[in-house]
Amino acid sequence: MVFVIPTYVIKPTVIIAFLISSQWLYAQLNDSVPQKPTQDKIKKGWNFGVLPVLAFDTDLGFKYGGLTNLYYYGDGSIYPRYKHSLYFEWTRTTKGGGVNQFIYDSEYLIPKIRVTAEASLLTEKTLDFYGFNGYEAYYNPGYADPDEAAYISRVFYKYDRKLTRLKLDLQGNIRGRELRWFAGFTHFNNKVQTVDIDHLNKGKSGSDILPDTALLYDNFVEWGIIPNDQKSGGITNMLTLGVVYDTRDNEPNPMKGIWSEVLLLSCPSFLGSDVGYNKISLTHRQYFTLKKEMLNFAYRLSYQARISGTVPFYMLPYVYDSKQMRDGLGGAKTIRGILRNRIVGEDFIFGNAELRWKFMKRTIINQNFYFALMCFTDFGKVTKGYKMNTSNPETIAYLAKGSEESLHVSYGGGLFIVMNQNFVMAATYGMAANKKDGNNGLYLGLDFLF
Repeated sequence: MVFVIPTYVIKPTVIIAFLISSQWLYAQLNDSVPQKPTQDKIKKGWNFGVLPVLAFDTDLGFKYGGLTNLYYYGDGSIYPRYKHSLYFEWTRTTKGGGVNQFIYDSEYLIPKIRVTAEASLLTEKTLDFYGFNGYEAYYNPGYADPDEAAYISRVFYKYDRKLTRLKLDLQGNIRGRELRWFAGFTHFNNKVQTVDIDHLNKGKSGSDILPDTALLYDNFVEWGIIPNDQKSGGITNMLTLGVVYDTRDNEPNPMKGIWSEVLLLSCPSFLGSDVGYNKISLTHRQYFTLKKEMLNFAYRLSYQARISGTVPFYMLPYVYDSKQMRDGLGGAKTIRGILRNRIVGEDFIFGNAELRWKFMKRTIINQNFYFALMCFTDFGKVTKGYKMNTSNPETIAYLAKGSEESLHVSYGGGLFIVMNQNFVMAATYGMAANKKDGNNGLYLGLDFLF
């Protein structure tokens, strides 16, 4: 067992901590072991890594907590595959935000069935919200910048969301491990409201005080873009059925193989969903070895679309695949460097291309480490927009400020420290190619993107 202690949040203090931990590992590698590549030590039993969280935000206050991922390798005969993975995350902000999350993954709990389960309670006091349909949604960064003449509020492009998510996914073999069936059920309980300005202003003074004014979410409710029966959120119970084709040689960072899937997502009202609809998700990922055990190229392409029914506004941002569900498009897990939830519509495409280089591999403190650098480009586009109520003149005036939707592009790079093939500490920096998508983003967390 080993504790690895960088941190996790997008703040300058976190960058320093991550770099210090990287330098510590590098020093250990240089001072404690011969400078030559080593073969991985076979891991047995339990192994885990830890990432503490510490940051500060003017509006949310101090953020603190941590996350850990535990792996059980059994007798080591299947290493680097694991028998059980348990992920825990617990973070809080002094203004009431927080993450409570548990994810379990195993192919050995039920023989010949892969089980992935999640229980999450996510409280976000200032969730990003930029409207709908990509560039058609007018974005003015000055609205959220106190130093600009156009300033309205630092939280103008935010709203408050409390999400409970319970998820159970099963996968079984159709033809060996390569071709698998997929079946899942996910319960979402979205509770939405405008940002609680009074709560965020407690203890503040001077220029830190947020003005009590209408935010973009409030305007959308008033103008009828967000229907009254959806403005407070709702319950969605989702059934997922699909097929997965997977020939990856290593799940955390494959050097070769294909990972493709077709998923049908159904949220029928008879299962308790407040709004019924059906979607499809098509995702293809492929991996190429350019230099054995050192250099590889990976790409992902995904198309997700509504088939029937009405997708409520609070479910539009989600991106689906057989591994996880994320808010998007934009941000750490979809299009890096672009504002989170910047690209939201009924149908959309997105993709990522990465070049990954393992430039150092060593064994230290009885653990297998490698360092990797990565460069990338990401892109995405709304292909069918969310239909908005244009009966209000305010809505027409707002839409007139936007522009025609087109491809959103970003690019950047990252540093990864990987322990025992599975515990991946990641620092990624992305830049938006168009200022309408923001400027840049730094993301510290776990795992390669796909």
